[in-house]
Amino acid sequence: MHLEIITPDKTIFEGEVDSATFPGSKGSFQVLKNHAALISALDKGKVIYKSGDTENEIIVNGGIVEVLKNNIILLAKEIVED
Repeated sequence: MHLEIITPDKTIFEGEVDSATFPGSKGSFQVLKNHAALISALDKGKVIYKSGDTENEIIVNGGIVEVLKNNIILLAKEIVED
């Protein structure tokens, strides 16, 4: 499944993942391969994406995520730096 994480300034990540978890406005949700199509607003929180044994985590300050045909596009308002 292909994941692309974009802010207004740049592309943060683009690549293949096994799963992705998002901070939805109504609660956290996970996307796996062959997930049904959806569009969701995001709150501030952790986005976790996994590929094999590798797990990455970023914090977004809201945004929109679209899932369609094993492609995920996350349009983040901004990435919160630690």
